[in-house]
Amino acid sequence: MFNDLQLARAVALRHDLHRHPELKFEERRTSALLAERLEALGYHVTRGIADTGVMAELDTGRPGPVIALRADMDALPIVEANQRAWRSEHEGRMHACGHDGHTAALMLAAEAIIERRDSLGGHLKLLFQPAEEGGNGAEKMVQAGVLDSPRVDAIFGYHNRPGFETGMLFVKPGSAMGGNDTWKVTIRGRSGHAAMPHLALDPIYIGACVVQQVQGLVGRHKSPLRAGVITVASFHAGDAANVIPGTAELLVNIRSDSSEARDALAGNLEALVGGICSAHGAEFAIEHLQHVPPLVNDAEWSQRVLDIAREYGVSPRIEKIDYMPTMGAEDFAFYLQQVPGCFFFVGNGEHGAYLHNEHYDFNDDILPVAAGTFVALCESLMKAR
Repeated sequence: MFNDLQLARAVALRHDLHRHPELKFEERRTSALLAERLEALGYHVTRGIADTGVMAELDTGRPGPVIALRADMDALPIVEANQRAWRSEHEGRMHACGHDGHTAALMLAAEAIIERRDSLGGHLKLLFQPAEEGGNGAEKMVQAGVLDSPRVDAIFGYHNRPGFETGMLFVKPGSAMGGNDTWKVTIRGRSGHAAMPHLALDPIYIGACVVQQVQGLVGRHKSPLRAGVITVASFHAGDAANVIPGTAELLVNIRSDSSEARDALAGNLEALVGGICSAHGAEFAIEHLQHVPPLVNDAEWSQRVLDIAREYGVSPRIEKIDYMPTMGAEDFAFYLQQVPGCFFFVGNGEHGAYLHNEHYDFNDDILPVAAGTFVALCESLMKAR
């Protein structure tokens, strides 16, 4: 499907992006580089979507579906520990989640797809999205109208997955990745002397009660047939050994596999905190910092991805799995809330570092599998009639 020169260009692009990582909404070098290459290939390119996003379109002029393919571009604020030739040149930033590989794979697909334009019908949109890492870039791309004019019929994306065989292509129909909600809980008590706690109202003690009781939402409010987890990721209060502070702040992270699980967990958080604070006479405030919905793959499109991948032989190992491979969040879920589609996975190798780790690196050997799946989807779904 790809010749040696195309593969070499894709690897070179991946290494270039890895050397020059850019954080969420700062992907200016990346987006400019991609836009120039896409324009040179013959795509109609729109820049500056959701600040730094890029959309490349191919209108075949023939009837057919509107298909969208997506890659994310942003890096993470992590100091890279690898010493490879393509190590990050910007201390404190690295591509620790493989978005450099996701982008390179979609660019490789773009090159192969444009060569097949005379055999395609319909309209293709290639979405290079900013700020997947905590910036809800997908939501902002949707708000900017990338799924409209013309309206997208189906959308596809992928993520590399460490811990799975290199090049293994797999799909989880239904709930495939967790939703993510982060809340800031502020408990306001009354400061006082550590020797006289009865004259104070201790927010640390009240916060500790919250830390313990919040797990009851997982154990007794969420169905055991649904997945979900609550983590108190930060607890800050006071800085002196002989003082009971007046306030405590907690960051509560909730992961859920469905709207039902989210309602059981996030939907009851305020009531639980309020009940505990009320019992002790404390005041509280809750601020919702971020929401990413659970990623739910359309069952029919999931099966079509598997069937097309097998038909085109994009990988020697193609499987449908019946379990969630991760509770990690993925803002591709915002697209799937609007149009049907499928987010598939490609194994990054069984022994390398996991995502968001200082030793992580994208496996270049999986580029033709990911890109080949994109090309196969276009060839099959957009075949000129």
